[in-house]
Amino acid sequence: MQTIWLGGAEWVAVLRIGIGLWWLESWRHKDKKQWFAGGGIGWAAGIAEKHRWPAVRRGFDVVVKPRPRVMAYVVAYAELALGLGLILGFLTPVALIGGLVLNLVYLVLMIHDWAEQGQNLMMALASLVAFFTWSWQTWSLDAALGILV
Repeated sequence: MQTIWLGGAEWVAVLRIGIGLWWLESWRHKDKKQWFAGGGIGWAAGIAEKHRWPAVRRGFDVVVKPRPRVMAYVVAYAELALGLGLILGFLTPVALIGGLVLNLVYLVLMIHDWAEQGQNLMMALASLVAFFTWSWQTWSLDAALGILV
């Protein structure tokens, strides 16, 4: 593979770090006071109750609705953990798969509004590329510690 400036392994490390920065920004821009008070989960509940797939409505009612505060913390701190894990390259495959799962959950929840899906589709695609190119081989704690390589 010929590239300009960096080698292939370095470019996929840049991709991995970029995805991490994207997750970190997702965490950073949240109004934490409103989010943890139920704002984000309340918005999602409104989307879920009108969802065209009954399984999504039932799943939301069983998993998220009974514990909105816990789920708000899970989502927010998952975004933070994913961002830091990908930027630092620590447990990178786990972070990439975790991020892919979060993107897919959001895609399914928002299936009726494709205008909202650009970011999640691009993050999911970039995560797949970063996963299948083993983006943790370069510029990562995983490589420095000799794990997952």
